[in-house]
Amino acid sequence: MAEKKDHWSSDAYQTAASFVPKLATKIVQWLDPQKDDVILDIGCGDGVVNIQMQEVLAQGSGSIHGTDSSPAMVDAAKAAAAKAGASKCTFEVVDALELSKAKHLQDAHFTKLFSNAALHWVLGSRKTDPTQQTAFFKAARDALAPGGVFAFEMGGLGNVSEMRAALLGAVTRRVGLDKALEYDPWFFPDEEWAKDILENKVGGWKVERAEREWRPTKADVGGVEGWVRLFGAQFFEALPQGTEREGCIKEVVDVLEAVCKNPSGGFHLGYVRLRVLARKL
Repeated sequence: MAEKKDHWSSDAYQTAASFVPKLATKIVQWLDPQKDDVILDIGCGDGVVNIQMQEVLAQGSGSIHGTDSSPAMVDAAKAAAAKAGASKCTFEVVDALELSKAKHLQDAHFTKLFSNAALHWVLGSRKTDPTQQTAFFKAARDALAPGGVFAFEMGGLGNVSEMRAALLGAVTRRVGLDKALEYDPWFFPDEEWAKDILENKVGGWKVERAEREWRPTKADVGGVEGWVRLFGAQFFEALPQGTEREGCIKEVVDVLEAVCKNPSGGFHLGYVRLRVLARKL
């Protein structure tokens, strides 16, 4: 089996999307980490939020274990934690869709689960189907102690619609819509979907809070092009490397720079966030 391609780079992330961990304040409040909590973070990225939680966990016996499918991001997280002296933070490469196979994470010893800006990738992967979506939430449930909570934030219905339309449109012109959709890596659901899959399709969960928020977000220092190259990378795999792919990227960037331009300066991206707080029964 071919090795899974790692699309992520900590340096590129800091240039194109450093706002992601900075805007995690609300979902961290929902998680409400306490000094003795044992937390599992699914899709930890470069560990910025984990290291922030260290300040609370260092006051007690708590800890946070970050998992991510990207070796590059996990390496960056480990390096950042070591530099910060964040001894309560540990990190490991784990594909969230294979969480059930990580037996050391399936013994119901975590008091809380956390995920920020990751599940729209996990649940929207080309290899993900509804059966795998339910299997993920079952594995997440089995990692939690009874009464434990899962606080997650992900892209919600309507998230980055202008970006997605521009990406699909440019790729579709070259390979057709059916093939372009095969390379669309995202899944953006609403509150009703979250409640149904957790409480009905999986069971053993009670959704205590759910909301969707429209949150226009200013583009990072990398601008629209930095965002497109990082987050749109999987769309462009539908095309061969070289001039055709670069031409497609330029088309997407040109369209979005026109659509997302803020007359007051900079570019704004149409983010919609879905937040859920669910408790294991």
